[in-house]
Amino acid sequence: MRISGLVVGAFLIAALGACENKGLRTLQGQGDGPDEFIVTPVKPLATPESLTQLPPPTPGSRNLVDLQPRNDAAAALGGRGSASGTIPGSDAALVAHAARRGVAPAIREELAAEDAKFRKRKARLTQIRIVPVDRYNEAYRREALDPALVAEQYRARGVATPSSPPRNTGFRQ
Repeated sequence: MRISGLVVGAFLIAALGACENKGLRTLQGQGDGPDEFIVTPVKPLATPESLTQLPPPTPGSRNLVDLQPRNDAAAALGGRGSASGTIPGSDAALVAHAARRGVAPAIREELAAEDAKFRKRKARLTQIRIVPVDRYNEAYRREALDPALVAEQYRARGVATPSSPPRNTGFRQ
């Protein structure tokens, strides 16, 4: 009798421990080692041609060797970045076409609020887990696209599509 009570108690403790809400993705280190995301690479230092013709230092301005992810991404995609944050003239037509139906100024905040509501609605009965589960794919399963199915739909309409790998029958559920 006493052993069965201990087993039931241990099970209840384990079940309650599984109710912790850790969010959709648990992004925490799995050990005591260093955190590789703390290190930020910088561009190599460069010596100017003339040390006498350097501009005066400007407090609060960016360092020339600091990374500029937006500009680097634009350059990697074939565009030109802008240090001032304005759109280069060569990209003005692209931006105008993308914004032809209007631009919502607070789109990020609106999408974040809608996504929080969606995840809260999906999480009503999914908090009880015996083992850790990555719930991201589970919550967004209905929004996922099957690339093979989309390619088939485009081909059926006569749209030229690049070749794709054979259809994976286990993708759709």
